[in-house]
Amino acid sequence: MEVILFDGVCNLCNGAVNWVIKRDTQNKFKFSSLQSEYGKQLINRFQLSSDYLNTIVLLDNDQVYLRSEAVLRILRHLGGIYSIAYIFNVIPSPILNFFYNIVAKYRYRWFGKKDKCMVPDVSVQQKFIE
Repeated sequence: MEVILFDGVCNLCNGAVNWVIKRDTQNKFKFSSLQSEYGKQLINRFQLSSDYLNTIVLLDNDQVYLRSEAVLRILRHLGGIYSIAYIFNVIPSPILNFFYNIVAKYRYRWFGKKDKCMVPDVSVQQKFIE
């Protein structure tokens, strides 16, 4: 099972989760917010840094992927045309993460944020942990 941890109050992150859900036709992914108890347990288990709220986390077969690497692996798992994006993996992570970190830094300013974590629609609740 692949688990995507995301910032549950970030509008951009919630939009990205909804985008993945619509394209996850093989039900490969489960989702949890970084702010949830489950998210906090995984953060502690894998000893991630305290700036974890600024990144997307992909847990794939007990391997942890962060930032741009997580995004590229998610797209590859979706298959089809989305897997083509994995070609960007040839670009060194520091370069990809430079751009990722800019978006992460300004995501609330550019896309806004909610007061509390999103509540998933009943039709997709089974995809969420906690």
